Amino acid sequence: MPVSVVRFNLVDPVADALGERCRAAVEMAAYADEHGVSTVQTEEHHGAADNWLPSPFAFAGVVFGATRRIAVTVSAVIGPLHDPLRLAEDIAVLDLLSGGRLVTVAGIGYRPEEYAAFGVDWTRRGRLQDELVDTLLKAWTGEEFVYRGRTVRVTPRPGTRPHPLLLVGGSSKAAARRAARFGLPFFPSAHLPDLESYYNERLTEYGTQGWTMMPAAETPLLHLSEDPDRTWAEHGEHFLHEALTYASWQSEDIRSAVRSAATTVEELRAEGVYRVLTPDACAAFAEGGADLVLHPLVGGMPVDEGWRSLVLFAEQVLPRLRGKE
Repeated sequence: MPVSVVRFNLVDPVADALGERCRAAVEMAAYADEHGVSTVQTEEHHGAADNWLPSPFAFAGVVFGATRRIAVTVSAVIGPLHDPLRLAEDIAVLDLLSGGRLVTVAGIGYRPEEYAAFGVDWTRRGRLQDELVDTLLKAWTGEEFVYRGRTVRVTPRPGTRPHPLLLVGGSSKAAARRAARFGLPFFPSAHLPDLESYYNERLTEYGTQGWTMMPAAETPLLHLSEDPDRTWAEHGEHFLHEALTYASWQSEDIRSAVRSAATTVEELRAEGVYRVLTPDACAAFAEGGADLVLHPLVGGMPVDEGWRSLVLFAEQVLPRLRGKE
């Protein structure tokens, strides 16, 4: 059965009912958990005019309190913007509270303005990320270690051994080298087989072990509807808002599994990065083995429309997939 993911970034350009949207996302996560969805995916961005989620671990904690089985993947946390010791503590507590259901992808981001807002030197981001990863791994042993010239110990120790699942994300050779050097799994931000090969070569060079969690060549963001034409006509602007916002943040050097060049709703629909599928079409798409990434509240989508999509997915798609196992 393909991996099923429900993504939330809580984008709301209007922000007239942002609290309602946040609470709806938690209720949707609980519903997804009850119906066997594998993962909730969330992420971190700062200073976005449309209220893109800046605090993924706070959101993850609330989701864990409302669920029992589903994993939460933070993909990705912008490592250099965080105090390493405090992040080690936060992840440790979430690991204990959730019973090991937190997955963290550590990236360095791609927006200099986010660094400027936090007073962090953009040119030092690689060194800061190295320090962060090294600190997390040492902190989670429960032993004393030297941090910035002083001896420290981080408590509590996480319940997951040897440590909570931590992946290094990115689309550069520097990110792949970092993952291999620390013996951590590598999470390329797009389908990049050459970079995966480079990572495997570095594992051999450093004498470490790891694995790659790479997106498929085609990983569209999905919305379920019994009438896709109606949904595109009534709600296409929400898909386009997110596509345009995300594209505006990226440069030619950034590789992303979710990257659109569309400038109109019609172009976006034809492109296929965002897809509105009937339950039958979604089940047929799943037969190819691709992960299913549902995005019910995309771009400020009305909550009731988001619920319609999620219910169709949970009640008309997932049972068919389980029946073919």
